[in-house]
Amino acid sequence: MDFTPTEEQAAARDLVARIFGDLATPERLTAAGTDSDPELWKALCAAGLVGAIEELGLLGLVLLLEEQGRTTAQVPFASTCVYGLLAVTAHGSPEQRERLLPGIGDGSVVVCGAFPAQGGVRARGVRGEAEQGQDEQASTRGELTGTIPVVPWLRDATHVLVADDQRGLWLTPVTEAARVEAVELTAPWSAGRLTLDGASAERLGAAGVDLGGQAEPLLPRPGSSTPSPYADVLATARTAFAGLQAGVCAGSLARAVAHVNAREQFGRPLATRQAVQLRAADAHMDIEAIRVTAYEAAWRRDAGLPYATHALTAAWWASDAGQRVVHAGQHLHGGAGADLDHPVHRHFLWGRQLDAYLGGGGQVLQELGELIVSEEVRS
Repeated sequence: MDFTPTEEQAAARDLVARIFGDLATPERLTAAGTDSDPELWKALCAAGLVGAIEELGLLGLVLLLEEQGRTTAQVPFASTCVYGLLAVTAHGSPEQRERLLPGIGDGSVVVCGAFPAQGGVRARGVRGEAEQGQDEQASTRGELTGTIPVVPWLRDATHVLVADDQRGLWLTPVTEAARVEAVELTAPWSAGRLTLDGASAERLGAAGVDLGGQAEPLLPRPGSSTPSPYADVLATARTAFAGLQAGVCAGSLARAVAHVNAREQFGRPLATRQAVQLRAADAHMDIEAIRVTAYEAAWRRDAGLPYATHALTAAWWASDAGQRVVHAGQHLHGGAGADLDHPVHRHFLWGRQLDAYLGGGGQVLQELGELIVSEEVRS
C-alpha cells in the first residue's frame, strides 16, 4: 500500500489548508456560535473542493478533513461529502448521479446522514414504479416515518440520507414532513432532531430490492465481495470522521506545543520538563495511529478492497485515542486550558463529540470483534 498523496490530492490539501487558515479564525468561530460559516462554505464550494472529492477519493477526503480538524472549521464538509457526494457516486442510479451531483458539488445541496443505531425509521411504498424516462435502476419512491433524536449538521442540510429499519438508504429533502428542531451538542455543530411524518423520499440505488423482511447485511452477500450500500456508507463515514479526528487532535497538540515552548516556569520553558515531553510524545503517537489507520481504510476503499474491519479499526483509534489526545492538549495548557474561551477548548469539545459520534471506544471495539468473528465463520 502507498499513502503518498497524488499531485491532485496534495494540491487540494494545500488549497483547503489556506482557505481554512484564512477564514476559520478563532474570532470567526466564536462569532458563529453553534452555526456554520456560510462564507467559508461558499469559498470551499467555489474552489471546487466538494466536487473534487469524486476524483480525489476517500483518501483525498481524509486529507482534506484533517485540515478542517486542525482549525475546527464549522462547515458541513464531511457530512456532505460522505452522505452526499460519495454515497450518490457509489450507490446512486445514473439518473440520481446526473440530477444530484452537480448541486452537491456547487454547495446548493447540503446532505447530512441519519443512521439511527436502534432503528426507528419505517419506510413504506418501497415498490413504487420508476417515473417515465428514468433509468431502469431508478430509485423507488417511498415515505418515511420516525424520529432521530440527534443528527449532526441537520440545521445546515437541504437533504438527509436516512437509514430505515431494514438498513435501506433513503434520500429525503428537509420539508414540513421532515421537521427539524435545534439540538445543542458538546461541540458547536449545527445539530438537530429530525421528525419524519410521511416524508417523501427516494431510495438510493436500485429499486425493488426484496430482503424478505430482513435487514440489509453488514457483510457482503454470499458469492459477492461488494458490501451493501448501508455497510459501505457507514464504513466510509467512520473512515472520514476518523480523519477529521486526526486533524482535531493534531491541532490540539500543536497549540499545546506552542504553549509549553512559550510558557516559562522557574526560569525554564515548560517544554524542557520530562513529564511534559512524555505527555506530548504519547499524544503524538496516538495521532499517528489515528492517521495511519484512517489512511489505510480510505486507501483500501479507493482500491476496491474489503475495508469494513479497517474502518472500524480507524474509528476505534479515533474514538479511544482521540479523547486521550484532546485531554492531553488541554492539560498541557495548565490553567489556560480550563478557560472555556481558549481556542484549545474547541478541540477538546470536538474531540469528545467525535468520540461519541463514532460510538465510543468500547462499543466500536465490540462491533469490530463481532465483525471479525463473522468474517471467519463465513470463510
